[in-house]
Amino acid sequence: MELKKVATEKAPAAIGPYSQAIVAGDMVFTSGQIPINPANGNVEAEGIEAQAEQVMKNLGEVLKAAGSSFEKAVKTTCFLANMEDFAAFNGVYGKYFTTKPARSCVAVKTLPKNVLVEVEVIATL
Repeated sequence: MELKKVATEKAPAAIGPYSQAIVAGDMVFTSGQIPINPANGNVEAEGIEAQAEQVMKNLGEVLKAAGSSFEKAVKTTCFLANMEDFAAFNGVYGKYFTTKPARSCVAVKTLPKNVLVEVEVIATL
């Protein structure tokens, strides 16, 4: 099976030994996206809702570059810095993942750049 690396300037660049996403067959696997503004590389959004919105914008661009979309998501994994943000995060998440893919959502001790949320997606093309 051929693997294709996905890269777009409309989402934050990979800052380590990984790709923004990989297409394998008819599936796309995104790396976790955090609320970095791709225009300047900074985390500008404050609060869970604003950070979740930036994460979704970043994911949308990566999915688009891969030839997919939110509607084609089959599984997401969501990482929250604080489970008390669960309801507010769901409010943003639900606007984008309207097809209700399978999901795991966990609280973690610390996320890169001390952000509040990170999300990764598996989707079809």
